[in-house]
Order: sequence, then C-alpha cells, then structure tokens
Amino acid sequence: MVVTGTGLEADLEAALDAERPDARLCLRIAEEYHRRGDRQQAFRWLARVVDASDQFVEWSGAASMLARLAAEERPLARRQARIALTGSYTLKPFGALLRLAALREGIDVVLHESGYDQYRQELLDGASPLYRFEPSHIVIAPHAGELRFSDPGEEPSLRLSREVERWSALWGAARLHSNATVVQHLFVLRPEESLGHLSARLQGSRYSLTRELNRALAQDAPEGVLVVDLERIAADFGKRQWFDDRYWHMTKQAVALDALPLIARHTAAVLAASLGLSRKCLVLDLDGTLWGGVVGDDGLPGIRLGTGADGEAFVAFQEYVLELKSRGIVLAVVSKNDDAVARLPFERHPDMRIKLDDIAVFRANWDDKATNLTAIAQSLGIGLDALTFVDDNVLERQLVRRMLPEVDVVDLPEDPSAYVRRMADYLRFETVSLTDEDLNRTEQYRARNAVEALRQSTVSLDEFLASLKMAAYVAPFDELHLPRIAQLMGKTNQFNLTGLRCSEDELRRLMGDPDAVHLYLRLKDRFTDHGLVAVLIGRREGSLMLIESWLMSCRVIGRAVEEWMLEELCLRATAIGCARLRGSYIPSGRNELVRDLYPRLGFVQAGEGAWELDLQDRTPAARSHIGTWDGK
Repeated sequence: MVVTGTGLEADLEAALDAERPDARLCLRIAEEYHRRGDRQQAFRWLARVVDASDQFVEWSGAASMLARLAAEERPLARRQARIALTGSYTLKPFGALLRLAALREGIDVVLHESGYDQYRQELLDGASPLYRFEPSHIVIAPHAGELRFSDPGEEPSLRLSREVERWSALWGAARLHSNATVVQHLFVLRPEESLGHLSARLQGSRYSLTRELNRALAQDAPEGVLVVDLERIAADFGKRQWFDDRYWHMTKQAVALDALPLIARHTAAVLAASLGLSRKCLVLDLDGTLWGGVVGDDGLPGIRLGTGADGEAFVAFQEYVLELKSRGIVLAVVSKNDDAVARLPFERHPDMRIKLDDIAVFRANWDDKATNLTAIAQSLGIGLDALTFVDDNVLERQLVRRMLPEVDVVDLPEDPSAYVRRMADYLRFETVSLTDEDLNRTEQYRARNAVEALRQSTVSLDEFLASLKMAAYVAPFDELHLPRIAQLMGKTNQFNLTGLRCSEDELRRLMGDPDAVHLYLRLKDRFTDHGLVAVLIGRREGSLMLIESWLMSCRVIGRAVEEWMLEELCLRATAIGCARLRGSYIPSGRNELVRDLYPRLGFVQAGEGAWELDLQDRTPAARSHIGTWDGK
C-alpha cells in the first residue's frame, strides 16, 4: 500500500530512527494506518507496543484498539488459538492484555472469559460455555486466596495432598471434556506473614504449604498441562508492587494493574512454545558481546575476559549462553572479522567458556550481518523467524531489524554486567518439554554442516547419498517417543503436508485406533544420530489409506528419507488390505517446499489439493541409499 501524508511519514521516520519506538508513537502510527484502511499494518504496530512499554495504561490502549480492529478484520498471524480464560478474580483486564501479548508472538487469539470466580463450575461441567467454546487452550488463573488448606491441626502432608488433588481434578476434567492444552498459573505467596521467619520452618504454615503446592503442581503436571511460575515472576517484579489491596476490595482484581503486562507476556510465551513458535537459534556477535574490546585491534592479550569487572561479566554471559545451549538452543556466530582472528579466543584464551565445538555455524567475514544471518538460516535449514540476534552494536542491530524483520533482535545494554539479566528477560526461548533431540541439537546441526560440505565435494546425488552411510529405523508410535513426536508436530513447518498439530493425549488415543497407521522414523549417518526426524499418520477408510499427517525435520531434507518413509507406509497399508493411498497438500505459507511432493512420488491428482497412489499397480521403490537399523 502506498502511504502519503507527512504526519504518518514523519512518525514512521521517527520510529525507524529509534531502536525501541515509544509506545505512544506506535499507537499513533497504528491509528493512522487504521484510518487509512490498512488494518494489517495497524496490527503490526499495535504488537510493537509489547516491546516498547511495560506500563498497563499503554498496553490497555493498544489492547482496546486491537479488540476494535479484530472485530472488523482478523490479524494475519502464524497461529490461531481459541483461549478460554477462567479463574478466581476479575480477569477482563488480563484477557485483553493477553490477546495483545499473543499477537506479538504471532498468535491470533479468540478469547472466552469465564465470569468472576466461575472456574470450578466451568471446568467441572462438561456442558458449560467454556467447553461449548471448543478451546485450544484453557488458562486457569487463580489467586492464593483460593487455596483451601484445611484444619491447621491436621497433618501438613494431608493438607497439601488434598489441595494437589483438587487442582489435579480440575485438570482431569478439562482433559476429559476437551482436547485443550491447560495453562495453569501457580500461586504467589503474599509478603505479609504473621509467623514471620518462623513460617519458613513450619511445614504446616500457609507459607510453607503454598510453596510446596507450587512445587508439587509443577512437578506432577501431566502431559497437556503447562505452568506459568507467577511466584518467580512476582519475586522479580517486587511483591509489594505486585499486590494492590485497594483494587481487590473495590473490584476483586487480585494483581496490581501494572503487573498484568508481565503476566500476559509470560503466559503468551508459554502459549507460543506450545504452538511451536519458540526461537531455535541464538546468533552471537563477538567483539563487545562475548568479550570486551576488538580482538583484531587489541590482540588476544588485550581483550577483556576473565579478569576485572567487565571480564568477569563477559564470562558470566558466556556461561548463561551455554545454559541455553544445554537445553537445546543452537548457537551460531556472526562477526565482521577475519576468520582466523575471530577463532583465536575460542582456541587459545584460557577464560573462554564457549568453545568452537559449541557453535553450530561460525561465520566471520566482512559481509554485512543481514547477509550472514540469511546464510546461517539456510545452512541450518531453518527460517529467519527461528533466529535471535545478539550484538552490542546498535547500528548492526538496526540494520538487521530493517533488512530482516523476521529475525528477533535483543537490545544489549551498554554495561556487560547487565547482559545476563537482559537475556534472562528474553522469553522467546521458552519450551514446554526437553527431549534427547533437544540436548543433542548442536551436534546434529554441526553434522548437517558437515553433510553440506560433503554434498558440495561429491560429483552426483547418488554418490553423495551413498557416502552418508545412512540407516533408518521405522516403528509405530510408543510411549517413550510420544513427547518428541508431539514436539516435532508442533514445531515443523516446512516439510509438513497438512499442518496437523496433536498433543500427546491425542496421539495416545490415535495409538488405540485400529484403523490408524502411525509411524516415526529415526535416522543416523556417518556423522551423527539425528534422532526422531519424521512422522507419518494414516487412517484406513475401507480400501483407502488416507494420509492425515506427514512431516519431517528440516535437518534431513534432501536425503531421500521421504521415499523410504513412503515405502514403509505402502507395505503396511497393503498388509491391512488397502488398495490406494490418498494424500492432501494444505498450503500454510511456509510449506511451499512440499507443494509437489505427491506428484514427484508418483501420485496422480484426485481433486483440488488431493493426490492418490494405486498400490496394486505400483512397483516397490528401491531403497539403496538408506539401510535398515534396529534402533539400538
């Protein structure tokens, strides 16, 4: 859309000049776009208020405008979610802010709000408005005043177990009456304590019981139930500011209004993680980011690392980055530097915590960082929207924001001692589970790079595939692999034919369906064990096998794994009496890669977006490049 008018142009120029535009400026730009009829641009600027401010008043203004615009046109988003919000206090202000925070994470939310303190009735009644809404997520937001620790003279463990059972029963009801993912807010301990410090020693004190309840609920939450640790968030925010008893007595608002944006932001991060929207790769600058100074100018002895206040701060930052790597975040490096010079600290500095083996992709050259970030995404086989970029140089950050808006950019403060806090406040690495594949992710992506180098050195595709010495293991779904299967279905976008997302509970029910065929594939090669990388779900309808879901990790695209997986499906479909396969391709905007998969594999078109394969006249495909493996 061509925009004219000096007012909007001036505001846009001011916003581009600011690293983090003022919330009021973002709102003004959104209002102007709305006035001109461009609601999608208005939505984008409303979402930017989330990063621009922590203040309730500014968030509330943006949330009100979002509700008004969404009634006219839905925002274009990466995911849609139907969220039922229920709890024990007045939730309307929080619900409005949650929609805004979710939009910033790429989620278009349709919201159902239960009435005040109606969470028990709504969750236990299978015919309640909450379930008629058919939510994809149920957010349970109680306050600590709802806890019913019984007779103080009773054994503390019994008092605790009864309360755990009460909340577990509500989760069970939600899972019985819906397929929704439950997001449970944990309880915030009030700062007022009549027993003083003795309360921490007494097992039966309300303070001790509430603390133990939070631990038990988080630890015992079954698959399909996620938690938001409000006690941790409130401790960071400040307990005296978290509670405002005037609002509780006047309006039954259990949390101070200025704390609501933070709760919304954290809840949206958990929602985004459940929908596969978390960032996957942290891309790090070097000079001024991992150490102080410029190694090319100051030399190895001249950089600040390990000694002095700044040196210790850079070490602490590296150690935090390694904690992220240990839970599955891929690390990459992009630096304007000579490659050999950039590697020196990793190879020779005694206080360097991050080593070259921790880095999946290392790019040090004199190209602009936007070009290098694009190359990193291509090398890893992930989208730009999976990258988070960290650089101490504000000009480099601004360049990346303008040229690659899909990449998330972290604003590092000037003082390196604040780097760890800034990264800890960054919520887009949130995860809902931790699998073996997560723990080995850097090794798997390093292996992918080694494979790419091998590809470039071989003459033909057949030679390349044979040189990988691949072996595959295919088996029906089982309990052990369900977390990884659900995770892969939630995160995979490029090689995903239908976009079907399933929870572990839904997959478990599928395993009990006699008409369902469900397969996962694990792959290893000469470089590494890639783990579980492909999933295929089919359903028998008479003599037809309908492919409901087929997806594969981007790490193994281009290796003929899809042919191997199809052959397995054909064998199993034939064994149960099916004569044809039918698959569909549902465009998502991100799965263009597999648009022609079915015709390429010999299927013929059978209607709009549908393809069929005749199993009776089909000659089994040769599987010469991938051997079999027992999975051990």
